[in-house]
Amino acid sequence: MAALSSIRDLLSSDSVTNFVFLGEAGCGKSEIALNVAQMLAHEQSKPVHFFDLDMTKPLFRSRDQRETLESIGVEVHYEEQFMDAPTLTGGVRQRLNDPNCYTVLDVGGDYIGARSIGGYAPLLNRDSTRVYYVINPFRPWSATLVHIDKVLGETLGVSHVELSRLRLIGNPNLGLETTPDDVAEGARQLVELVGPYKPVDFLCAETGLCSALPEELPCPVVPIQLYLTYPWASR
Repeated sequence: MAALSSIRDLLSSDSVTNFVFLGEAGCGKSEIALNVAQMLAHEQSKPVHFFDLDMTKPLFRSRDQRETLESIGVEVHYEEQFMDAPTLTGGVRQRLNDPNCYTVLDVGGDYIGARSIGGYAPLLNRDSTRVYYVINPFRPWSATLVHIDKVLGETLGVSHVELSRLRLIGNPNLGLETTPDDVAEGARQLVELVGPYKPVDFLCAETGLCSALPEELPCPVVPIQLYLTYPWASR
């Protein structure tokens, strides 16, 4: 079995209170953000505030799991939208500035959604905040280094997050049909593409797949629960 880590092990730091997730639409950042919020809530050391800042699509939004998060004590923030018109959610700056709570930002896909956090750049580029860029190498705009560089460059350009502050998460999956071999192959492809330029902190894989993953993987694997699936789909 592959070497596994928990999100708690990889994210734990007394000085880090803010966690921001960016990436191409459909890369899986909302799933990861939801898992991080759940982990922080179970820590019970500080209140957890979860911001759904996705203004780019009507499907698979983390706000759909509001009841689940609130049942474990997470306060969920988002703004109702009219006909998908962009709307900003209040309270982000206040929570990012508050060391007495945890703040998780699930930011909408690619540069379109990332514009929503550009005004908070001074709060994002500091030691109390970790900004993660999630890459699924099976997504259309993450299949080559040129594609990854293009979307990442656009995202950083509008969010004003410093490249040196950015951390990478691999999330190789093909939806509910994903196999352990898919995870391993996606991980290999991703690390070959971006590894020479920036390390991948860890990979995410659905919990049920982790026991069958090969032992030799290029970075730690974090099991995650899937929250955002079609109602009629099941593994």
